[in-house]
Amino acid sequence: MIPYLLRRLAVTAAVLVVIAAATFAIFYLMPADPAQGACGKACSPARLAEIRTTLGLDRSPVDQFTDYLGGLVSGRTYGTGAQAVQCPFPCLGFSFQTNQPVWRLLTDRLPVSISIAVGAAVLWLAVGVTAGVVSALRRGGFWDRAAMTAALGGISLPVYLTALLLQYLLVVRLGVLPYPRVVPFTEDPAGWARSMVMPWITLAMLYAGVYARITRSEMLESLGHDYVRTARAKGLPEVTVVRRHALRPALMPVVTLFGMDLGALLGGALITESVYGLPGVGKLAADAIAGADQPVILGVTLFAAAFVVLANVLVDLGYAVLDPRVRALG
Repeated sequence: MIPYLLRRLAVTAAVLVVIAAATFAIFYLMPADPAQGACGKACSPARLAEIRTTLGLDRSPVDQFTDYLGGLVSGRTYGTGAQAVQCPFPCLGFSFQTNQPVWRLLTDRLPVSISIAVGAAVLWLAVGVTAGVVSALRRGGFWDRAAMTAALGGISLPVYLTALLLQYLLVVRLGVLPYPRVVPFTEDPAGWARSMVMPWITLAMLYAGVYARITRSEMLESLGHDYVRTARAKGLPEVTVVRRHALRPALMPVVTLFGMDLGALLGGALITESVYGLPGVGKLAADAIAGADQPVILGVTLFAAAFVVLANVLVDLGYAVLDPRVRALG
């Protein structure tokens, strides 16, 4: 198991380097003037020349990329002398529009994105997997048709439309929930949960339908295998047959999808945060795009990519728990 984990971590490190190289090329080598993107839309010629010098754009691309990677692992200093700007580890860039390191901007917004992503993930995983299992066990029945119809409806509705409908129904018409706002969990857990309910439901309606359909399909395949029929022939309780012999192999693709979805959401649920006005990583990315703040866009891109890659490592560990054959590789 340990050698297997070490191999996965080595591959992960290589993937992150490739992602860093790709983002560096897109944001620094392909534009005609990267300093313009870092400076923003309204930028004086003097400020533009200053940023160009600070970024070291007069140096070779190899030297720029070396400094870029060095900043990711140990921090870096932009410019020299009185104009030097410190960017501590991990340096994902420096926003010249806000005069702050991108990492600081991200960590300030990250608690909101974690609150949204983790709460929604728990909800959609519980609802989606349960609905998929019930649909498979009641194939062709009323519950199967009802669950799959609801799943299709949840998948079809755009996130922004679901968010607006929930605000209208739960806040304006019924008044059972407040408008979403930032409430620290440590100060008011109940208020935190109430403010996050609508974002959770918005994302869960989208993802739960996908998980329900995948779980149903995999469960139907598992229930048709010989080892499930053998377990039933031995007289094992139906709950044991479903839980130990049918559900575990059916969860393999669910675990894969869950790791990718959760990693992407931790990198920022852009539409959901924008509609509800929640200052998360996704809202930060939207504001950076609107203001043409290139370093922030680059930092969010790397941040989200790192979450997805690391989530896939956790998925591989989940495989080892669900499937003994994977553990044997270690």
